[in-house]
Amino acid sequence: MPKAPAKTKVVTQEVSAPASAEPNEISSVDPNAAEDLLTVAHLGARIKKLRLKRSMGLVELGRKTGLSASFLSQLETGRVVPTLRNLARISLVFDKDLSYFFDSGEARVFRVQRRKDRVRLPVGGPTPDYIAESFGILIPEGGLRPCMAEFLPGEERAAFHPKQYPGVEMVYVLSGSLEVQRKGEPHQLSARDVLYISGETPRTYSCIGNIPAQALIISFDADTGEPRRALHRRVSAPMTVSQ
Repeated sequence: MPKAPAKTKVVTQEVSAPASAEPNEISSVDPNAAEDLLTVAHLGARIKKLRLKRSMGLVELGRKTGLSASFLSQLETGRVVPTLRNLARISLVFDKDLSYFFDSGEARVFRVQRRKDRVRLPVGGPTPDYIAESFGILIPEGGLRPCMAEFLPGEERAAFHPKQYPGVEMVYVLSGSLEVQRKGEPHQLSARDVLYISGETPRTYSCIGNIPAQALIISFDADTGEPRRALHRRVSAPMTVSQ
């Protein structure tokens, strides 16, 4: 009778790590951590936000980037993750740096400009037609241009003709009465009235009555990739900045 084959004995032995190895050294990246990093970045949502801000469809974005509309749709919904090359193509279309897509947004802006540090700039002559106080120094990034305007009473005062620009304008009347001429049609605004108007619309602002009309004017530039210059020349003034 043949003998049964001998069983192979498996010997296990614990191998100690070299003395030079760091106790907390990571041998490989946790796949879940990598996925969490991409989830927090919200790449798809950021791309969609940029596209909608430009009023751009998926087909147009695909034509500009060389990527298919279906792929871009999956990208925006988070079903696929872009390669660095594809992300670079998208960033070039929107004039953004690659770091934009991974910015955590943890930095918060807090800037204060004191009343005593702001300059009241009379405009017009020989007597001023209105007095402007620009807050643009608080927003060096551009895109938003706030200004306080005090329109002075009197028929001899010339109306303010804002320059036309791609964007929109919001006017909040603080006190007095303000007349807005839009394409030759007069519209009267009283205290606490708000006007929202296209920056490309021909318009004038002037005071009605015997007391000055004060208004906060905020101009929002369209996202053209190039910030516009301020409504009035910028006046250097000290401010408290914390960022």
